[in-house]
Amino acid sequence: MPDSSQAAPDRYVRVRGAREHNLAGVDVDIPRDAITVFTGVSGSGKSSLAFGTIYAEAQRRYFESVAPYARRLIHQVGAPKVGEITGLPPAVSLEQRRSSPNARSSVGTVTTLSNSLRMLFSRAGSYPPGAARLDSDAFSPNTAAGACPECHGLGLVHRTSEELLVPDPGLSIREGAIAAWPGAWQGKNLRDVLDTLGHDIDRPWRELAAEDREWILFTDEQPVVTVHPVREAGRIQRPYQGTYMSARRYVMHTFADSKSATLRARAERFLSAAPCQACGGSRLRPEALAVTFAGRTIAELAALPLTALAALLAEAADTGTGAGTEGGGAGSGAEPGHVLVADLLARIRTVTELGLGYLSLDRTAPSLSSGELQRLRLATQLRSGLFGVVYVLDEPSAGLHPADTEALLGVLDRLKAAGNSVFVVEHHLDVVRHADWLVDVGPRAGVHGGRVLHCGPPQDLARVEESATRRFLFDRVPPAERAVRIPRGQLRTGPVTRHNLTGLDVSFPVGALTAVTGVSGSGKSTLVGALSEEIAGVGRLVTVDQKPIGRTPRSNLATYTGLFDVVRKLFTATEEAGRRGYKAGRFSFNVPGGRCETCQGEGFVSVELLFLPSTYAPCPDCHRARYNPETLEVRLRGHTIAEVLDLTVEDAAGFFAGTPAAERSLRTLLDVGLGYLRLGRPATELSGGEAQRIKLAAELQRPRRGHTLYVLDEPTTGLHPADVEVLMRRLHGLVDAGHTVVVVEHDMDVVATADWVIDLGPGGGGEGGRIVAEGPPAEVARAPAGRTAPYLAARLYS
Repeated sequence: MPDSSQAAPDRYVRVRGAREHNLAGVDVDIPRDAITVFTGVSGSGKSSLAFGTIYAEAQRRYFESVAPYARRLIHQVGAPKVGEITGLPPAVSLEQRRSSPNARSSVGTVTTLSNSLRMLFSRAGSYPPGAARLDSDAFSPNTAAGACPECHGLGLVHRTSEELLVPDPGLSIREGAIAAWPGAWQGKNLRDVLDTLGHDIDRPWRELAAEDREWILFTDEQPVVTVHPVREAGRIQRPYQGTYMSARRYVMHTFADSKSATLRARAERFLSAAPCQACGGSRLRPEALAVTFAGRTIAELAALPLTALAALLAEAADTGTGAGTEGGGAGSGAEPGHVLVADLLARIRTVTELGLGYLSLDRTAPSLSSGELQRLRLATQLRSGLFGVVYVLDEPSAGLHPADTEALLGVLDRLKAAGNSVFVVEHHLDVVRHADWLVDVGPRAGVHGGRVLHCGPPQDLARVEESATRRFLFDRVPPAERAVRIPRGQLRTGPVTRHNLTGLDVSFPVGALTAVTGVSGSGKSTLVGALSEEIAGVGRLVTVDQKPIGRTPRSNLATYTGLFDVVRKLFTATEEAGRRGYKAGRFSFNVPGGRCETCQGEGFVSVELLFLPSTYAPCPDCHRARYNPETLEVRLRGHTIAEVLDLTVEDAAGFFAGTPAAERSLRTLLDVGLGYLRLGRPATELSGGEAQRIKLAAELQRPRRGHTLYVLDEPTTGLHPADVEVLMRRLHGLVDAGHTVVVVEHDMDVVATADWVIDLGPGGGGEGGRIVAEGPPAEVARAPAGRTAPYLAARLYS
């Protein structure tokens, strides 16, 4: 008999006193072994609760169990500001992180599918007669054993030419004919060395002898000569030993070895990339490419869409046509082949379930969207077999067509059925309705949010009048009747042949809002990427994507929009600054003078701990203010420069009332729903959706002359339906002002209000790339082809 006196285990994660970011001492109880969705407007605090508090605390507890030496090797999140959390299992985080710019990272490496495919070729491939069996590493372009020696496993070789290095042959070397050379002293040094070597640096480049031009640009020699600089008045310049480096050598060295992204990007302008002739772009050694499975090399299989790869592997398994002649006297590969093919098929199935069957294993990670990357990691977790953990997901529906969302819900159910708890930060209403438990945070953003308005079953939110989510979840009404705008002309592009688009001709109406729809991989981004200023009728093109607005904490909302320049000028104009002789540079935290030198203007310092990983702490001198005490003595209307940067956009709009240059920037930020952000918010802490709206605001504040074409790629990603309404009012305002707007979009609320819809498909990858329907939303909703029509019809007529 069980002991009835023993209390049943607590089935809830209980959070007490959460104060991370804008959370106002939140208490919340969340059931384990359930799907819980966190909702709320952008900036309300839902991510601060799910990721910044619950996940961060789970990670902190895990790290406490790790040996101190090992902790130094792990990137750690800081301890969250929370009173207590009980009932918290280990956690796995799947956030929407942008891929690192690494050309060697791919779909195959992210999912580890490439490991299984390499093992299949190693153990069950068809080898040429007499060939020795290769280890699996020999089939990887990322290892010394497998990489093509000519291109080092990149598949491309970079070369340069005289035309690239010297774009204007009418200039002399002294006038800068060799554009690839660096500027400032280093470039002058190379010119002086050439002069000392006897070359004419004042004669137009095209008049130099061909053999001299060849040597100057391409020699591998590095002669050292004594340079006697031309003496300048008031400046003593002594002779020195100068080393010559050809233009090609300088460009290749900079591109390969420089740690500066700016210098590498500049060097790349003087290079052309072409497929490696040795490996044909396959990235592998000839020995690996001589091995086949089902008649294909590993490079050919890696280039197939996952759906096609699965079909080929299944056919090979059914017919037994995979392994062939065994080399080197090895035994049969049939049995390992069956096992490995079965494993690959099962792993591919979880990826295609999430609507990613159009991807190939060799698709590079930097070319994937953050939503695609997160779903690839989610598919990998499905195969891991973990149970009893909390999965914390950041908008897994991002970038998903409504038709693919149903499969996502099935994946979430499988994670729960395996004995896990699933916490999802999400705006997609179908995911919200599917939840077992709902945590709604709000009521608004920033200082106006940070409270839990509802924690319980989703249907009970109907009684919470204060919730911004309630209206969209329960009071759905068809979009208001609006006359479709009559276009003033057409922007014709094509024929577009790129990726899965083959000779596609498309017309976009001028003076209208066009929505480009279709399942993931159907060719939407490729199509709008073909829009350029060269197209007749465009005038000016503004492309607004979700790439970060800065890579370091020194870039922030104020610096990106230009508002910081205005603020520094206002501080410079104060009486106190004038009396002290302070210029605008004094109020920048990026240069010496006004910044705190202890932290170099960062606001925090790194603390080295013996046997423990380094940690960051507020600067002991400026206490995160980033400026030195003398600079902070200057005040503008009672505020220091640090206090101004700590204002929200909403508060700053009142503070800078009457200052036109500042009002313009702040008004556009408010118009796109970013009033909750602080002016000094580091760019690295902004979501992709926030970065995109900041870019849009920066464009909107510029004076517009003539017709402008605005192209936005999924602008509603990361936005609550209430924020989508604000954004769409702004986009329709642009069209009403005479401009043209094109959006790539999955949100049927946005598509339903468009003037024109171009639906691509019917599927992704090779099954897409065609226009299956186009016209006003009502027309496309009745189209028999394509997967968008039923979802658009449901939104229009529900």
